[in-house]
Formats: sequence, structure tokens, C-alpha cells
Amino acid sequence: MVMILASACVRNFEKLNTDPNEYTEEELAKGNRLMGEPLLQAQLNLLIYNDPPTAQLQQNLNADIFGGYTMTPTPFEGNNNNSNYGLIFYWNNNPWNVTYGNVMKSCQFAQDKAQSKFPDFYAWAQILKVEAMHRISDIYGPIIYSSYGQPGPDQRVDYDTQQQAYYHFFNDLDSAIRILTKLVNDHAEERFKPFDLVYKGNYTQWIRFANTLRLRLAIRISGIDKPRAKQEGEAALKHPMGLLREKEDIFAVDISPVTHPLNIMCYTWADLRMSAPMESILSGYKDPRLPKYFVPVDGANEYHGIRQGIKIFAKEQYSGFSPIAKLPPKIGFMTVAEAWFLKAEAALYGWDGAGSAAENYNNGVAASFQQYDLPNVNEYLQNNTLKANPYVDPRNEENNIPTGDPHLSTITIKWDESADMTTKLERIITQKWIAMFPEGQEAWSEFRRTGYPKLFPVVINNSGGTIPTEKFIRRLPFPQIEYLTNPRAVEKAKTFLKGPDTGGTPLWWDMR
Repeated sequence: MVMILASACVRNFEKLNTDPNEYTEEELAKGNRLMGEPLLQAQLNLLIYNDPPTAQLQQNLNADIFGGYTMTPTPFEGNNNNSNYGLIFYWNNNPWNVTYGNVMKSCQFAQDKAQSKFPDFYAWAQILKVEAMHRISDIYGPIIYSSYGQPGPDQRVDYDTQQQAYYHFFNDLDSAIRILTKLVNDHAEERFKPFDLVYKGNYTQWIRFANTLRLRLAIRISGIDKPRAKQEGEAALKHPMGLLREKEDIFAVDISPVTHPLNIMCYTWADLRMSAPMESILSGYKDPRLPKYFVPVDGANEYHGIRQGIKIFAKEQYSGFSPIAKLPPKIGFMTVAEAWFLKAEAALYGWDGAGSAAENYNNGVAASFQQYDLPNVNEYLQNNTLKANPYVDPRNEENNIPTGDPHLSTITIKWDESADMTTKLERIITQKWIAMFPEGQEAWSEFRRTGYPKLFPVVINNSGGTIPTEKFIRRLPFPQIEYLTNPRAVEKAKTFLKGPDTGGTPLWWDMR
């Protein structure tokens, strides 16, 4: 059951949980530490910051691969693992366990202490909670949200449908935005600055992030629930403080002096390399972001990515392919570029406040270039000939994706106002996918929702027929811990799905 999941990898808040004599509540109340410390930990555990093995299972060996960003050269479990749809149940517990044990628990604790006396901390916890839990819902579907911490008479903790969860997300974001907006307008003291690892206590930036998150979730459900999507999207677009707009608005958690966990996975363990679609698209576009994202192979000025779900007999086969460029000690979850691309898609749907799709698209690419201090964005945006390169695997030609293959993207860079809606959407999402790297959870969600950018299907499918190769993986099954500790609730939650509890069943918002 979610309530009994152990909290892990926390600093002072861990002492509060495990040794109540370590600090008195009066001591923790000084400087607002009673609420601030838990929320500091919530930020650090959106992607667990100091436990690379858990972070690897929390996201890298699922969403980062499924979203087409990276691939592992390591043939885990005899090359029968998540990368080729041989889903490993004890791997797939990790996103659930980390988020409920370290984020949801911390936010609930802080909110219980904040109540009406500390509305800023309460609102901040709301935003962090939605950021964490929409990611979990986008992995599994139905989740425990509105009933969290409220067991029924038989001790089960009930799930929300994914639709219900999303409606709660919108309501919680709306409440948090209203609270913080009033505080900003009243020139209130920014009290959570000592604990804020993203914006150093700037309430206006948190409002911009919450607005952009609201727009992200509105766009996510735009195919299944158009009226609510439009309502929520326009509320975000019309808010006077706006969306993420400056480079300093990027939502990234500062984990210094700890190194980024992807650096450990890539350079210490050699378990992480460039994906084949990344090689194909970035090299085909001659994209100047390529060396910002990846490192050429040893001894050559070439980039090689690994195709997902292929025959790998030993790590040495592919470990010489391109590693990621070393990441700074910040874990990014939303870029300014994403905000522009969300606006571009909203403009396609005619939402009030979205502006011009073309202008938003160009601004999205420009924001991504600015993020990496790259020049010549106008030259890049005017190119209407470059396309993704065919993929050639120098180790095994069976993995090649030649010219003309339907899985090879043919979308170009330059915006074309005369193009049809499908082409415009593919252009927006392809550039959005490039700009969001390395945030694989969002890349996977957007690929499932739209089918873009075009990715390469697995060569080996070890799902036993539960995940159709051409449909790609749609979700992770509910974690085994729930079947063991909350069986009645999870059995009911299975009835909320569009099919069986497998990786092939699409989520509520997934219309493909």
C-alpha cells in the first residue's frame, strides 16, 4: 500500500521520519524548516538525485529508451528486458515507489503542517505534487491521488481513473496559481527561498511554471477531452504572468555538488548511449545541438546511436557508440522551448491567447538554441531540404533503417503555413522532442500521444504478444507492490484501463 512505502534518500527530513528525537517541532518550525525541508526533498526526488541505480530504474531503463533518446548497450537479463519489451516487474516498481515514498509523502506532510497559515508553502507543495504525479499517471494510467493517505475500512487505498486524476491536477494547479498570484500582487515575503532548488524562492517563476504545466496537461488531453483541454489551456495562456519565457525560467532542480545520475550511468557503468533516432534526426538536420547532447565515437568525428530492441550479446558490441555529453548538476524537467511549442500546438487548435503557430514554432527553436548559447538559428529555421538520415548500424545491417522506410522521418525544418494539420503537428513535435532532451518521460508521453517524431520499432519483441511491435509500448503495468499490499484497489483500477494490465494497453489520453 502506498502509505507504507518507505521514504528514502532524504537529508534532514529523513531524520524527522526515522528519529523523532533528532529535532523538536519547535526547532523545525524556525525558519519554516518544518515545511521547507520536506519540499526540498520532494524536488530532489522528482528524479532521485543521489541514487543512480534507482534513478536508472526510475526512468532511464524505461521512458528514456521508449521516448527515443537513449539506448543501453548492456544485455541485461540475457538481453530480455525493458528495451525489447521483456518487461521486468521489479524494475517497473521503481517509478511508483520513489515518487510515492519520497515526493507525495513529503508534499502531504508539508501541506498538513502548512494548512491556512502558510498558503505559499501549501501552494508550492500543490505544484510539486502535480509535477510528480502526472508523470506517474503517464506511466501507469490510473493512480492513487485524491484518496492518498485515506485508507478505507478494509485498508485499501482507492485509485482515481486517469481522467479523474487529470481533473484533480487541473484543480490543484488552479488553486496554487491563485494563491501565489495573490501573494505576488500583495508583495508578500518569499518565504520558501531557502528550500527552493529551482527558482530560489521567486514566486512569479513558480506561477509561470505552473501555468506552463497546466498548458502541458491541457495539450495532453486535447485528443480525448477537447472542452476541458481548451478551458484549461486558455486559462494558462491568458494568465497575466504568462508561461516560461526567459532562459532563467527553465525548470531544473539544482542537485550540486552531486553529479547528474545520467553521468554515472553513461561514464561509470557504460550503460547508456545515444539512440538510433537521435543519430538519424540530429545528423540529418546537421543540428548544432548534436555536440551539446552527445560525444563523437572514439577516433572519429562521427556519431553512432543504438537501435532499440536489437540482438546484443555483450556490452562491448555497442559500448563504443556515442555517450551523452556530460550533464551539469541540474535535472531538467521543462524547458522554455517546450512552452513555445505548447503554444504552437494550441494555436493549431485555435485556442484564445495562443497567437501564431508559426511564430511560436520559430520561437521554440530559438529558445532551444539560446539554452545552449548557439548562434545562427535563423539559418537553421530557413532550411527546407534537410531530413533525417537513414540509419546504418555498423555492427549489424539487420538493424538498418534505409531511405524509404516508413519509420524514417521525412519532415523538414522550415515552417510551412500551407501544410496540412498533420504535417504541422509533426514539425512541432519533432522540434519539441529535440528541445526537451534529455527529459525522456515527456518525450515518451508525447510520442504516444502524437506518434511523433517517427521512431524505430524494436527488432526483438519479448512481450509474448502483449505489446504489438508497430504500436510500440504504451504504459508500464501496475507495480507488483500494489498487488501485494493493496490488491482490492488495484484489481478495481484494472477495470479503468482500456484493456489488460500490460504494456500494450493505451492510456486514457492516448488516442492512437
